[in-house]
Amino acid sequence: MNPPALPAVQTRDLSRVYGNMVALSSLNLTVEKGDLFGFIGSNGAGKTTTLRILATFLTPSSGSAEVLGHDVVREADRVRHLIGYMPDFFGVYKDMEVTEYLDFFGACYKIPAAQREKTITDVLELVGLSEKRGALIGALSRGMQQRLGLARVLIHDPQLLLLDEPASGLDPRARIEMMAILQELQRMGKTIIISSHILSELQTLCNRCCIIEKGKLIYSGPIKGVKSELSEAHAWWVRVVGSSDKAQELLRTRPEVARVELVEERLKVVLNDLNGDGSFIADTLVPAGIKLLELREDEIGLEEVFLRVTKGETQ
Repeated sequence: MNPPALPAVQTRDLSRVYGNMVALSSLNLTVEKGDLFGFIGSNGAGKTTTLRILATFLTPSSGSAEVLGHDVVREADRVRHLIGYMPDFFGVYKDMEVTEYLDFFGACYKIPAAQREKTITDVLELVGLSEKRGALIGALSRGMQQRLGLARVLIHDPQLLLLDEPASGLDPRARIEMMAILQELQRMGKTIIISSHILSELQTLCNRCCIIEKGKLIYSGPIKGVKSELSEAHAWWVRVVGSSDKAQELLRTRPEVARVELVEERLKVVLNDLNGDGSFIADTLVPAGIKLLELREDEIGLEEVFLRVTKGETQ
């Protein structure tokens, strides 16, 4: 019998204290191999602290963290070869050419000179900067510099990417291009942890996520599970031809319905069951001669869930 696969990241009661301020409090987090994992929290919630600990730049005050089975404190050198860390703000040498910049970091990772040229060509193609290989970094747009930063963290072919706000400051097109690159990296087998304030993009990009506030874990699991686990209600929107009075009366008699509200000429039908099926609504109204103009599930987005379950508190 094969032993269970090691998770990409495992933290146990991970804590970090700065003086009297608790930045992380007993964080227990698991990220599986191949995940594109969204790390969600307000500024000051502890996201960057966590990523810096995983990147071996900070030591925990207590608890432990492992990357692919290696302790980030005791085996820091080994961990550094397994990860690629891209901070929210990173320095670039603006007077260097793109290939010079990547060659420098390739040498830092002791990639043989004969191999570096092909590696640089490959990562530039992956991030869509092949045509800029001879350009000065200072002449690149903000979006291109972000892509160059991603190329830098890929130069040694890491298994785990730690990306802190990689789309920060990018225009919409550059953000879309960055997200497409991350999806391609996941298809290549990379595990990616990404923190971002653009929750609508994380909702479509990531397969799993966590939400933290004031250094404490509120939720960790599938993106699709956020709604069912953290939402307070499950609702459907209904719009009918003519007056909605009869529809309201009929729906209030159904045991599946917690309440019915009239909101701007539409009925909001709140169910008792968070996972309830709303098909009974049509089965109730149509035989009674009520014509439906609209029947759709109330889609609660990641941003709305985040606002509901957090208080906006920081350290």
